[in-house]
Amino acid sequence: MSTAYNPKEAEKKWYNYWLENGYFKSVPDEREAYTIVIPPPNVTGILHMGHMLNNTIQDVLIRKARLNGYNACWVPGTDHASIATEAKVVAKLKAEGKSKYDLSREEFLDKAWEWTHEYGGKILTQLQSLGASCDWDRTKFTLDEDMYESVIKTFIDLHNKGLIYRGYRMVNWDPEAKTTLSDEEVIYQEKQAKLYYINYKIEGLDEQICIATTRPETIFGDTAICINPNDERFTHLKGKKAIVPIIGRSIPVIEDDYVDIEFGTGCLKITPAHDENDKMIGDKHHLEVIDIFNDDATLNKHGLHYEGQDRFKVRTAFTNELKEAGHLQKVEAYTNKVGLSERTKAVIEPKLSDQWFLKMKDLAKPALDAVLKSRDIKLFPSKFENTYKHWLENVRDWNISRQLWWGHQIPAFYYNDKKDYVVAKTKAEALKLAKQKSGLDLTEKDLVQDEDVLDTWFSSWLWPISVFNGINEPNNKEFNYYYPTKDLVTGPDILFFWVARMIMAGYEYTDKKPFENIYLTGLVRDKKGQKMSKSLGNSPDALKLIDQYSADGVRVGLLLSSAAGNDLLFDEALCQQGKGFGNKIYNAFKLINSWEINSDIQQPEHSKLALNWYTSKFAESLQLIEDHFSKYRISDALMASYKLVWDDFCSWLLEIIKPAYQQPIDAKTYHRIIELFENNLKILHPFMPFITEELWHQIKKRNKNEALIVSDWPSAETIDQDLLKGFSFSSEVISNIRNIRKQKNIAFKNPINLSVINSEQTDQRFDSIISKMGNIEQLTYVDSKIENTISFRVKTNEYFIPIQGAIDVEAERKKLSEELNYLEGFLKSVDKKLSNKRFVDNAPEKVVAIEQQKKADAEAKIETVKKSLESL
Repeated sequence: MSTAYNPKEAEKKWYNYWLENGYFKSVPDEREAYTIVIPPPNVTGILHMGHMLNNTIQDVLIRKARLNGYNACWVPGTDHASIATEAKVVAKLKAEGKSKYDLSREEFLDKAWEWTHEYGGKILTQLQSLGASCDWDRTKFTLDEDMYESVIKTFIDLHNKGLIYRGYRMVNWDPEAKTTLSDEEVIYQEKQAKLYYINYKIEGLDEQICIATTRPETIFGDTAICINPNDERFTHLKGKKAIVPIIGRSIPVIEDDYVDIEFGTGCLKITPAHDENDKMIGDKHHLEVIDIFNDDATLNKHGLHYEGQDRFKVRTAFTNELKEAGHLQKVEAYTNKVGLSERTKAVIEPKLSDQWFLKMKDLAKPALDAVLKSRDIKLFPSKFENTYKHWLENVRDWNISRQLWWGHQIPAFYYNDKKDYVVAKTKAEALKLAKQKSGLDLTEKDLVQDEDVLDTWFSSWLWPISVFNGINEPNNKEFNYYYPTKDLVTGPDILFFWVARMIMAGYEYTDKKPFENIYLTGLVRDKKGQKMSKSLGNSPDALKLIDQYSADGVRVGLLLSSAAGNDLLFDEALCQQGKGFGNKIYNAFKLINSWEINSDIQQPEHSKLALNWYTSKFAESLQLIEDHFSKYRISDALMASYKLVWDDFCSWLLEIIKPAYQQPIDAKTYHRIIELFENNLKILHPFMPFITEELWHQIKKRNKNEALIVSDWPSAETIDQDLLKGFSFSSEVISNIRNIRKQKNIAFKNPINLSVINSEQTDQRFDSIISKMGNIEQLTYVDSKIENTISFRVKTNEYFIPIQGAIDVEAERKKLSEELNYLEGFLKSVDKKLSNKRFVDNAPEKVVAIEQQKKADAEAKIETVKKSLESL
């Protein structure tokens, strides 16, 4: 056995071994399936701390399922990530001096595929360095041909059911990505803004009306001024017209009780093209709609002399123009919530647009019932149920179209100058439908496919179904075997984007739940509590962490700081702790392996008892670990395993059974300790797969079917509570003996005697362990106290160690005398301070109290030391 564990060597060796022997592969058989589908990371992604945590938890669950005898199947894959990937390709083209629109759609998609093949999917390779035991032969990509077919088939089906429709609606527009976003893809952040008070002249009156707005640049799109009909300040303006400042356009003054009399000036400017509430009022009062923005949020021709300029630059310039013209009354600081694109972080622009929508109300009901009524699907932690309930009860129709080229192109075909459309898989099918619908003599040239693609989430909401081809072939063998999946591990930030929608798709297309349990991890934060991110520079390089602390060390470090649904405070010191734990296990086996075995030696009583105790202790811990797993308290399961192995196995059991220096160990004890060590490796394997597999094979040569990864999870044994209770009591006795040895400088090699008044009627079987661990030459039971001894108590039991012969009396007397001199000197200095009237009268009460406490403590310690000296 090598002197030190080499993680890099072991990780490479065992991962290749697992792959070569097909341990990660799964095919349907007679066993019960245990399936996890990976939350597909973006094809553009690289491994970060969130991925590390999420995939470590999944690997722990899948490895434990294998050991439990399930047919474990972990399906990996990546998401095509429309916005992110297209942005990467556009940036690459820009660096080459080209625009996306210099290319045809086909040419652009060729470039996107080229980029994907060259740079995409690296994250899956990186996951292997963490030990992820996915069935890599099953790797899926959301643009794979069968996945594409699943998405298109679903769109056509939902459209035919009347659930997908095309509508002219106010949408969230990302001016950087130049596409719409769903409501869930908009992040609202509080920002420091300004409230501009602008005067509008009333036509025909020598009067002005003041409007407060945070967006003066939208004045170019104003089509009305709105007042509350109950606001007596403005009733005389009903039916009048106002003049839009600078622009000079005449707009009506309308009444609507939507206006909040208390906010701002009590009246609003109405810009139906750029605010959802304004659009609602505009529809009600039949107002003109003036869209003032280009797709990149520069102003269009309606912006007059600001045409082509950025909205925020126009805000500043136009405000100055309003001020110079005398229209700006005042500007106030104002805090408001601003919508940002979840992907590009650009400020969202409300925009009226023709888009595709999916009706959500009917789809939401079974998804709501499954979590909150039938409890067929369980959320861990359950605190997220309220958030889930609120979103689904208030769900809005999902805007599923995106103005991008990379993705699943919408299977809608327009004809008759784009006034009509049909939905079909191919142009040929579309032509047939269009002819039937219109009665026109059309050709394929008359049909134009919608240029937009579907929201990326529209493919990933089918993920648990489509990875087993369950949309295209609903009754195929694999789908029937692996679906529903067992566990889903993901972050709460995509509970709506992905999780809830997968549940909807599951019930819509299979009439079954897509998974049984949802484990929501927390966000990874630094030790100051800040969210880890590249921009803050507080996120460590995931691969460097593995290189420095080992994959096992990082896995343990992440899990030690993690609890379900709670954000975790990550500290590299925890990875060092994980690495140290690996070394502890390795050194434990190195110690066991160093013992010479003698079959002729009888098993000592202390070894027999200790092994029986640890068997019960292991069974008790196993019960606790199983309970933690059942409640998805993965970090608690690890901590229970950690304490069992570090404290009970290494610190107690090995010390008890360890033979004397250069002496052999009996065969019975040795073989049993190996069995128990193997059980330790089994419970640790899901958390620390590499070092456990390494040690498993160092114990003895194993064939392919005997690898740890495919061994059996330990079975529960009977727990002997009396044994556990007796050992716990005895360990306290041993700890006291060790403390006295340390305090009194009694070397462990020097045996001592111990007497006990056994008021607790403790189990005397443990005397052999106390004697071994305390190096007790003679342990006797007495009825009364013994003089000239050092004593200690454990509960009501009193223990006595004779001074004579146990300690160096002269050395102890000298040590105590020195301590007494120091304490008396210290007491003198405190007394001097307290006898100083000026100090006592002028010092704060707290300071005087502290000095009085010091005096009392010193006096008590002096009394104790004097008693100890008297007993010598």
